[in-house]
Amino acid sequence: MSERYLEYHDREWGVPVHDDRRQFEFLTLEGAQAGLSWSTVLNKREGYRKAFADFDPVRVSRFSERKIEALIANPAIIRNRLKINSTVTNARAFLEIQEKFGSFDAYIWGFVDGEPVQNTWKKQADVPATSRISDVLSKDMKKRGFRLVGSTIIYAHMQATGMVNDHIMACFRYREVQQGS
Repeated sequence: MSERYLEYHDREWGVPVHDDRRQFEFLTLEGAQAGLSWSTVLNKREGYRKAFADFDPVRVSRFSERKIEALIANPAIIRNRLKINSTVTNARAFLEIQEKFGSFDAYIWGFVDGEPVQNTWKKQADVPATSRISDVLSKDMKKRGFRLVGSTIIYAHMQATGMVNDHIMACFRYREVQQGS
């Protein structure tokens, strides 16, 4: 594993995120990762921050076709038209969620009653790709206009933002994340 990947695992993955901009960042990156390795996305994370206005959903929601075409030519990100267009579409849906629920955080954390799900996996092979909650959340987000939010992507988002603690029990981060460190 790369140093960047290990640092992400050891400091970010599974830590509860309650900041809307960080939620939008992870939603964007999880969508970009579809079909690729997470290491690929981590290597392009800084490029994404620059290309997508530091994940400001208001600014991203206003991206024009000209801006989208420029992004498709940008080697600092994953140059996939569907993924780029979905980020702009998702920014608009994200803003609608904020307006309706007060914050995206209030909306998404409502699916786990505001508390991280503490799983007790013994080995990596036990960790699922989806859950009942990610199925329901995915369906709801699609209904609200989000794209590239299938259950697997949403479960990965839930893992990344600490909505579920999927560190295996033998991992040093399991207890730290469970205790809020």
